[in-house]
Amino acid sequence: MKTSSSNQTLWKRTVVLGSVCVLSASLVAFTSAKDAAKPALHIQLNEAPLSASAHGFPSFAPVVKAVSPSVVKVAVSSKAKVSQMQMPEGFDLRRFFGPGFQMPEEFQQQGRHQRQQHMPREQGVGSGVIVTTDGYIMTNNHVVDGADIIKVNLTDGREFDGKVIGRDPKTDVAVIKVEATGLPAITFADSDKIEVGDMVLAVGHPFGIGQTVTTGIISAKGRATLGLDYEDFIQTDAAINPGNSGGALVDVEGRLIGMNTAILSRSGGNQGIGFAVPTNLARWVMESIVNHGHVERGFLGVNIQDLTPQLAKQFKMDGAKGALVSAVTPGSPADKAGVKSGDVITDFNGKAVTDSRHLKLQVGSTMPGAAVPMNVLRDGKSMSLSVTVKELPGDKVASAAPVSNDNEDALHGVGVSDLDKATREQLKLPSHIKGALISSVEEDSAAYEAGLREGDVILEINRQPVNDAEQATALCAKPETKVSLVKVWSHGGTRYVVVDESKAG
Repeated sequence: MKTSSSNQTLWKRTVVLGSVCVLSASLVAFTSAKDAAKPALHIQLNEAPLSASAHGFPSFAPVVKAVSPSVVKVAVSSKAKVSQMQMPEGFDLRRFFGPGFQMPEEFQQQGRHQRQQHMPREQGVGSGVIVTTDGYIMTNNHVVDGADIIKVNLTDGREFDGKVIGRDPKTDVAVIKVEATGLPAITFADSDKIEVGDMVLAVGHPFGIGQTVTTGIISAKGRATLGLDYEDFIQTDAAINPGNSGGALVDVEGRLIGMNTAILSRSGGNQGIGFAVPTNLARWVMESIVNHGHVERGFLGVNIQDLTPQLAKQFKMDGAKGALVSAVTPGSPADKAGVKSGDVITDFNGKAVTDSRHLKLQVGSTMPGAAVPMNVLRDGKSMSLSVTVKELPGDKVASAAPVSNDNEDALHGVGVSDLDKATREQLKLPSHIKGALISSVEEDSAAYEAGLREGDVILEINRQPVNDAEQATALCAKPETKVSLVKVWSHGGTRYVVVDESKAG
């Protein structure tokens, strides 16, 4: 390591999300005093595991007859966007009326009105699932996002006006309501109990041609493919096409296990890879929207990252399951519970933690104010802690810090310098962050291959705090081994990397 005297600043895939609309970046919920006073949802629930005798049905007709009345067509319409009046390229009225000329407002308004009169409304078709007998319907956020007119069509020919109760872009779940009673509500299953290989049926309105039923199996569980904040998709090979979004994925007993959401396709049509939001996640979001007017998510106050085999070895773990804590927010629930940077969270609220994404899901779906048990591994020893989860503040999340795809890291070829006021302001470093700024990284070094970059800040080397460039250089001068554990601040968060000098070159 060298100290400098100055600071320096696979696959192509197409995801088709139903028929309309783009995901928003923030939670939107529509409530009123009347809505807030409504009683809690009363949904039908059957959590028993799927019976082995349910397999091998000679016909699914009885299941389809039971389920199809609960799946509706959701037709949406929105106003076309009107732009300002366009002149031919290079045409400027100021050439005739002078540089201070402005188009009269009444003329602009008239032009906008005329264009709006001639512009067709944007139309779209999706699907939905009736979840209560009094008119609550679950669908995808991207189906109703931006819609000002919603029509809900039942299989018996009835049509209702739909009202958006709330939507959650972070999971792509939305709830709409129709004014009706005695509707055919679907029965929910426990989606945690499904297994890969179980047979399923997808029911919806693809391309708006009418209700359609397809069949397949559960291909995988726990998929994260669309870049949403909270993903835990069921993958199926049952044919899903545009318009199926918001429809039902049911087991062979007719119980809802998921809400069809997206497909992975190079052609835009079904190619045997479809995704559905599992009912346990969709139900939690739906009930939170209806009962509270917004989604109440739990907040732990940690930066977390996945474990690699190299990191697992450094933290004295036999396997690479769990979520590695790279930073703890001061005063957060995790801080008060005694969680430390370098801990590996292995269990949360009685469930094993497989990786950072699953921990994020588990924390997010925990009711704020709940005191839950948590197991962490610290220096190879298991510890039991209790944490009182708070509500997620603003857009903050128990987020997964970005991790380099390369697992072999080193500090050879890295130049460092001290942090000064200007650099802190440029990098937006919190006042409590101390360390050595990486001013250069040789491209042929193991450090560069590992993902260390100019502008990162080294916080620790082999769990020894780094306050400045001189200390970082000293800690690297005579390493006991060629493998080091380095903690860095990068892109607004902290992360650990394993530095393996034996991999250099």
